[in-house]
Amino acid sequence: MIRTNLILLLLVFIFLSPYIIAQNQQYQGKFEPIDNLIKAPNVYRAASGAPGKAYWQQRANYKIKASLDEKNNMIFGDEVITYFNNSPDDLRYLWIQLEQNVNKKGSEDFSFVQGSVRDSINTRQMQLLTRAVDFPAGYTIKYIKDNRGADIKHIVNNTMMKVLLKTPLKSGESMTFSIGWSYPITDRAKFLLTREGYEYFPEDDNTVYLIAHWFPRMAVYNDTEGWQNKQFNRLGEFALEFGDYDVELTVPADHIVAATGDLKNEGDVLTKTQRDRLAKARKSVDKPIMIVTEQEARDNEKDKSTSTKTWKFRAENVRDFAFASSRKFIWDAQAVPLETHTVMAMSFYPKEGLPVWSESSTLAVKNALEIYSEAVFEYPYPVAISVNTSNIGMEFPMISFNGGRPVNGKISENAKAGMISTIVHEVGHNWFPMIVSSDERQWMWMDEGLNTFIHQRTMKERYPDYNHTTPKSIVPFMSGDQSIMRPIMTSSDNELMTQFGANFYQKPTVGLQMLRNSIVGQELFDQAFKAYANSWKYKHPNPADLFRTLEDATAVDLDWFYRGWFFTTDNVDMELADVKWFTVEDEVSIENKSQAVKANIKAENGGHMARDFSSGPEVITMTSAPDQAYGQFLSRLNEPELRKELKGKNIYEITVKNVGGLVMPVRVEWQFTDGTSEIDTIPAEIWRHNEYEAKKTFIKSKQVKNVILDPNFEFADTNMKNNSFPKVEEASDFDKFKNKN
Repeated sequence: MIRTNLILLLLVFIFLSPYIIAQNQQYQGKFEPIDNLIKAPNVYRAASGAPGKAYWQQRANYKIKASLDEKNNMIFGDEVITYFNNSPDDLRYLWIQLEQNVNKKGSEDFSFVQGSVRDSINTRQMQLLTRAVDFPAGYTIKYIKDNRGADIKHIVNNTMMKVLLKTPLKSGESMTFSIGWSYPITDRAKFLLTREGYEYFPEDDNTVYLIAHWFPRMAVYNDTEGWQNKQFNRLGEFALEFGDYDVELTVPADHIVAATGDLKNEGDVLTKTQRDRLAKARKSVDKPIMIVTEQEARDNEKDKSTSTKTWKFRAENVRDFAFASSRKFIWDAQAVPLETHTVMAMSFYPKEGLPVWSESSTLAVKNALEIYSEAVFEYPYPVAISVNTSNIGMEFPMISFNGGRPVNGKISENAKAGMISTIVHEVGHNWFPMIVSSDERQWMWMDEGLNTFIHQRTMKERYPDYNHTTPKSIVPFMSGDQSIMRPIMTSSDNELMTQFGANFYQKPTVGLQMLRNSIVGQELFDQAFKAYANSWKYKHPNPADLFRTLEDATAVDLDWFYRGWFFTTDNVDMELADVKWFTVEDEVSIENKSQAVKANIKAENGGHMARDFSSGPEVITMTSAPDQAYGQFLSRLNEPELRKELKGKNIYEITVKNVGGLVMPVRVEWQFTDGTSEIDTIPAEIWRHNEYEAKKTFIKSKQVKNVILDPNFEFADTNMKNNSFPKVEEASDFDKFKNKN
């Protein structure tokens, strides 16, 4: 038995040996599973990518009373936190985030972004570089008390605060404690990469306040890291627990406030006219209704009220709370009906945002709500708000702060497109990570990349005339200097400032576009993407959960794609190294076989690789298969039928080389001499046995004039010059100079 099997194996090897491509380069394991690169599944996170049966998550509810001191640009607050320990662990201490401390001198302030001292430097660059003029910053913690009023010991370590418990908080229990605090609000013009703070308008001596990262917040405690207590260094953002919020905001009486959640006391803070307009806006699905007009906002700017009003908001099942406050605000709103409920889309902006903000902001919010709800899951909250500010785009539950302003009432089409794109993007962050709550401090790409993927889909569908991200968009980055390049799977704070936009926003977006459009297929991919989003709605997914879900829901092995696209800095550069053209000759006798072989050698242009099809096809002889070729099969091919099928046909063998290192499917366009064309696709698995070179044979009824790889630019090939046959000769530098002149 052993001897018989060995003989069969030898026969198979002998039969297949002409088709085995020699591979002398080192095996890189591009198709090996990525199990050693991601966290293993367990009872908390299933191998399917879904939350496991024992998955647990902490929760924190907040009751906050805060006041805005406009004269001194200060926030004062008192908050009560109810923290639920749903973990299987007893907790001896808690960690609380104090992001405002990042603005203290000595903390990471991105001064290095300004480079080094130069012989000519403007005042703002010098201030950002040296912080010669210092500003007050950071929290003053007045007290931390338990529910009986007793002090709780705490230790502040930069942007994190450790709360030491007298007795452990046992698994399954909750505790309530309170914190009193205050801090100076950041002047955004004097700090770099500030996502919140105030913007002062000297012309009318007024201020727009963007208040975020403003109250001490519970850090995440989870099954993969324990406490997520990495320091806030500005770039890596936030990991937060879900909860319910009751917030009372006391501001100058002439301020208009936009905030996370439902406004619960309209009668106390809005005039009857404003309430009537808001009621009308709740029924207006075709256009926004002005709640506060431009003229009313201009009148409001003239006098500063010395009295105050308290705005009360309620937000349920959110992971954060933010608000904006100013007497400068114009306010418009519109109803957006979704499948099960109606959302109020709103915009708040100073007169400096006119006219483009009244024309475009709320419409952009509406477009984002509709496309994201269709592509991911229905937006669950009652409001979605866009607030105009300078320079940034920043997201929070139900509210976002967005840059983009005209100059003297005029704005270029490019600037307008950038403004609209920013609004769509920031509203989209409600899905990723405000609901599908990934850890931004660790994996920025999980929220920015997934959000940008749907954001770009929204732009393509609702704003087709504007530029949007495609595989071609990432080529300049991926063909750059690999010695300084990081893979996508790099933690947020370790990425270069010059590259994090390409690596955390664009590259994951392009990767998902490839999976949807070119590798998995739209229907299967969309089902899988929705499965991931719905499984992890209001939960904390990790990269492994996304990777596993997409495979589980599609039955497509994607480890090769994850390994190359997310864990390496390889790029796609496929070279169409050779195309050979053959026709099949009728069977010849044994006596004439040597003569046929000689003729074939002659047809190969003396052994040199052909550069085009001008020499005509090589003639190959197809002999009858010997019995040994069939092994133990008793049936035989119908050889006359096979010869009939091949008669007059053209056989093309292509050789593709993997120059860039990143394996991808091979898309081949055949352009025929009669002017027609067709496209064939070779799955990425063709690279399994040779990661450097692949050969594939095709039969065509027509004669081929040109062969092109990746004709529709689906795979971000960084060098299209080597993608065609016949070879395209590139002009020399001298010829380019001569032709130019």
